[in-house]
Amino acid sequence: MPGVNEKTSYWMLVLPALSIMVIFYILPVLGIWEIAFTEPQAGVDNFVKMAGSNAVKTSFVITFRVAAITTLGCLILGYIVAYAISNFATRLTPLMVALVILPFWVSVLIRSFSWIVLLGRSGLVNDALINAELIERPLRLMHNELGVLIAMIHVMLPFAVLPMLTNMRGISGIYVQAARSLGASEWTSFRQVYFPQTLPGVLSGALLVFVLSLGFFVTPALLGGGRVLMISEYITYQIQEFLNWGLGSALSVALLVATALVLLVSARFVNLRATLLERK
Repeated sequence: MPGVNEKTSYWMLVLPALSIMVIFYILPVLGIWEIAFTEPQAGVDNFVKMAGSNAVKTSFVITFRVAAITTLGCLILGYIVAYAISNFATRLTPLMVALVILPFWVSVLIRSFSWIVLLGRSGLVNDALINAELIERPLRLMHNELGVLIAMIHVMLPFAVLPMLTNMRGISGIYVQAARSLGASEWTSFRQVYFPQTLPGVLSGALLVFVLSLGFFVTPALLGGGRVLMISEYITYQIQEFLNWGLGSALSVALLVATALVLLVSARFVNLRATLLERK
């Protein structure tokens, strides 16, 4: 029968991908949940210990603060870049888009190390400022939250630019032209006509950057120097340094739940399906 054959063909196509998801994602996540509730003994002791730890609370606060500031910085810079590409760089659009995508071809580790070269006490930035006689001694630009934020914004910027650029390229310029013809100033046309149409792209970019920043590890670990302890690095310390698998797994579960809550809240304002398709 045609209907049965179509369903069979559908599941034959989906089954390999579903199997990979179950084996390499769902089962390991379930294993983490099991460890969180069974190591070193069964129960919720790991979660009670986590809830009563000031270090864990501080780490979560740092994580959400860094993620929020990174998101804000990426939205401001990314909006400018996306707006310039979609409205002023018509002939250079392919080149500009290629430059935005180019960082995806370079390892995050290499990009983070490049910021160490730039921001170190003997780095290019401090050397340039000293040679220009703007400062007398090197500034502390890394191993603090400032260095982490600079590098995080650089790494996450393409994730903000691409959704906003996709959204802006779908906006017809006729609306702004109509507003200008009716006497609106350039700023008024942008603020009341153009910007509201870009909000779906802005929200999509904000969601991508914020969620990715919550679990980011490499850049904060290198630029923070152990002084900006985000939750992902705290989990690594618990498992690798202290062999505390129970608490580390409980922290992983808490981070997963926090991320899921962010997605659930964001789903009320952002079309998550459209966001994922734009990302692809």
